[in-house]
Formats: sequence, structure tokens, C-alpha cells
Amino acid sequence: MSKLLELENLVVHFDADGGLVEVLDGVNFTMSAGEILGLVGESGSGKSVSATAILGMIRRPGRILAGSIRFAGIDLLRLSEDEMMRYRGRRIAMISQSYRTALNPVISAGRHISRLFEIHEGSSRASAWWRTSELLDLVGVADPERLMKQYPHQLSGGMCQRVMIAMALATSPQLLIADEPTTGLDVTIAARILDLLRDLSKRTGAAILLITHDLGVVAQTCQRVAVMHAGQVVETAPVRELFRSAAHPYTRALIRAIPRVDVEVKLDPVPGTVPSLHHPPAGCRYQNRCPHAMEICRREKPHQAAVGQDHEVACFALGEHRDAAA
Repeated sequence: MSKLLELENLVVHFDADGGLVEVLDGVNFTMSAGEILGLVGESGSGKSVSATAILGMIRRPGRILAGSIRFAGIDLLRLSEDEMMRYRGRRIAMISQSYRTALNPVISAGRHISRLFEIHEGSSRASAWWRTSELLDLVGVADPERLMKQYPHQLSGGMCQRVMIAMALATSPQLLIADEPTTGLDVTIAARILDLLRDLSKRTGAAILLITHDLGVVAQTCQRVAVMHAGQVVETAPVRELFRSAAHPYTRALIRAIPRVDVEVKLDPVPGTVPSLHHPPAGCRYQNRCPHAMEICRREKPHQAAVGQDHEVACFALGEHRDAAA
């Protein structure tokens, strides 16, 4: 598959009262056209900031200091704001986790979507309304005409999220960024939303960057996964490969912490805490949590290296970890 999105050595810092916050430290990952990639990690690992950077929405006190973000061969970081507007919302769309606050309470659900057709495509109001009904039908709304006349406070969380997904799809984007799209939804509704995203990717050909802290969501929905810790991508792999033979100690700790219902297993929480990004440790940022840390881990930053087909890991003690997994 052709590479649709390529983040290379992306560095993002924020100025704060306590000093510089090194939020992203050389982030690297790629996406192919039409694939679903899970971006997973604990809160504060840099997942949402990576998405914000892709959308060209890093604002002061944030700064992109280095790296590139190539979308369909174009480095988005070299574009002006006017040029970036041709990509944001059209070719790259966002599904927010804050669906309640993202929707205007005094605008009907239908109008949220129909005005996008009017703004981006010059559709007449009547044509935009008809296309909105079609789009809501696509995202699984049983009675689109009724929902279109309702306001956000009249909708369930699941219906609000379907409206958000329809808004994101209105411009037929090549890339959808879904930032924790099931936050606040009950388990049944969340599963339906994930099934919907997977189905929409197949039907529309859109690639989806699924941001989550839940490896169970990744296993259910994604084809590949990139694991982030403290502003660094520590492992990327196809989903089955990751669950079968995760190589990085952080990834393995995340997998051990997944609750199981099919077998009785003692939960094994990830040791330690995420290091402060005000003063992150030199070298590997997982060193203070890692039982296999060596002296080189404290001096040098590990870079991703191939350990299998489409499987890369950033870890100096890789051999030791793979032996331990056997």
C-alpha cells in the first residue's frame, strides 16, 4: 500500500510556568491509504498532541521544533495557514472525544452537517439537507429526518457521536482522526461505534487514526498499532504480531494489564509512573520503569529497529526481552 501519512522525527515543546515541556520527542510512524492504525498509550503520552500536529493546530505556547508530517507526499509543516485550510476538514477530518461540547447546543443536528456541504461544496440548502439525510443513513441512524430536527441535548451520547462521524465524513476525507471516540459511552454503544468506524473505512476507503488508551479497542478495530510512551513511539507492529510477540517492555506491561474475562488472571499493573516531561530523563524515557534498564538506556535514546515483518521496536535490551518472552 502507498504511504498516506508519514511522521518523521516530530518534536513538539510547550512553554509552561514550570519551564519547557518536551511533549513529543522524535515521533515516527506511518499510515497507508485505507488502513486503521491504533495510536495507543497512557494519558499524557502525546497521542492527542500528535493528532493536533497533523491537523496543523499546534498553537502558542506549543511549538513544532523539528521533523516533518508528510500527507500524500506533501510536507504539511511547510504549508501556510491558508494552504493548510485546504487539507484540514476536507482531506483530513477529526472525530472529537468531546462530542457534547463539540456540538453547538443551539444548532440542530442536521444543520451541523448540512452547512458543511454548503461551505465546502457550494451546495444549495435543499441539496445539502438531502445529502445530510443520506449521510446519517450511512452512519446507521434509523430515522435521519427526525434526528436532523433535534438538538444535541435531545440526543443520546451514541447519537451525538454518529453526528460527529457524519460531520467528519461530509467532505469525503482521505484520513479520519478519531480521538478516543468511545469516551463516555456504555460498552454496547461503544462497540457499535467501533464497528461503524471499521465498516466506514471499508466502504469509503478512508484511513483512520484511532487514538486510544485501550488495547482491547485496538485488538477489535485496528490492523496496525503504534505504542507511545512519554512522547516517544516505542513499538509499531501489525495488531496480531503485537499481541503474539510484543518486544518492548512497556508494550508487554500494557498487555499484562489487560483484564480478562475468559480466564482467571491476576492483573499486573504497569510499574512506576510516566516521567515528568518538564525534565524527562536522558536516553530512554522508560528507563525508570523498566526492570531491564542498562547503563546505555540512561545515556542514549534508542531508535526503532526492525525485528520482523513491519515490526519495529526502540529498545537497547531487545534480545533480553525476546528471550524472556519465550
